[in-house]
Amino acid sequence: MKIERVSLRRIRLPLVAPFRTSLGVEHERPALLVQVTTAEGEGWGECVAGADASYSSEYLEGAEDVLRRHLVPRLLATDSVSAHAVAPLLAAVKGHRMAKAALETAVLDAELRALGISFATGLGALATRVPSGVSVGIMDSVPELLDAVETYLAQGYRRIKLKIEPGWDVVPVRAVRERFGDDLLLQADANAAYSRADAPLLARLDEFGLLLLEQPLDEEDLLGHAALARRLTTPICLDESVVSARSAADAIALGACHVVNVKPGRVGGYLEARRIHDVCAASGIPVWCGGMLETGLGRAGNAALAALPNFTLPGDISASDRYYATDITEPFVLKDGHLEVPDGPGLGVAPLPDVLAAVTTAVSEVR
Repeated sequence: MKIERVSLRRIRLPLVAPFRTSLGVEHERPALLVQVTTAEGEGWGECVAGADASYSSEYLEGAEDVLRRHLVPRLLATDSVSAHAVAPLLAAVKGHRMAKAALETAVLDAELRALGISFATGLGALATRVPSGVSVGIMDSVPELLDAVETYLAQGYRRIKLKIEPGWDVVPVRAVRERFGDDLLLQADANAAYSRADAPLLARLDEFGLLLLEQPLDEEDLLGHAALARRLTTPICLDESVVSARSAADAIALGACHVVNVKPGRVGGYLEARRIHDVCAASGIPVWCGGMLETGLGRAGNAALAALPNFTLPGDISASDRYYATDITEPFVLKDGHLEVPDGPGLGVAPLPDVLAAVTTAVSEVR
């Protein structure tokens, strides 16, 4: 395809409730959408970078800047491009995986739409629906947490993930396990809030039969995770530490994880995410799809990815109303604890023009 122009659209969506993790509290979701236009049509991608650099070194304004000044011009200078050629074309620009992922996703969406092929089919997925888990943020009190978990279970979510941090870990996990029983699929996510010195504390989580403990230590501390994995019976899952198929292979070889959380934006796009899936499958390591408060665009791609066979654990692919009163696409609705995988061409969803116009704060175009 020949890319004729690329539009960068800033949007802002209020969350239905504040979402608190060890990294801070979010009240709204600012997002950057990438739209590519070709002679055959258009494609969309969503950049998952946050408003600040608390989760990652990437942040929204930086992603927009590197797209406009460095990434998009390389794409427009090419006579013809396919989605698989995007990463090699952009390789001279170091890092910026979230920005690259958004651009590659838009190209892949346009390519598959033109061919009449769904995202799921293009990635090699077979499932038509995926089990849905929900991430529960840090609360002001244990009773508030228990009420929230009860609500999500009543809605049909198949797995509960509790955000934890020092001072909010053993007590809330114990409370949820005691209240809802041993059959509940329960896991905890620390977002790298602990250190190696906290190993005795984290070992206390073993008694609760967690599905996994996600990213307890700093993202660069693979050896620390390997030591912790030897000490705990709870399976260690890596999130921020895995940024590519190569880093996944290294972590597995070191014994630093038993499970991997795959976030397409964090690893540079859906094609690299599929490579991570394949590497983990070859090593007998299960994967699941994480979430970054995506709109319906990102949710559609994540659902397609999670339909691949080694995504054997419920992911953080929640219904649209978990975070937004109004999504920018037709909403994803929870049915029997699952979300349907879109089967239309490309992502299978597109922004609703009126909604998109209402939440847009800025638009720029590169030709």
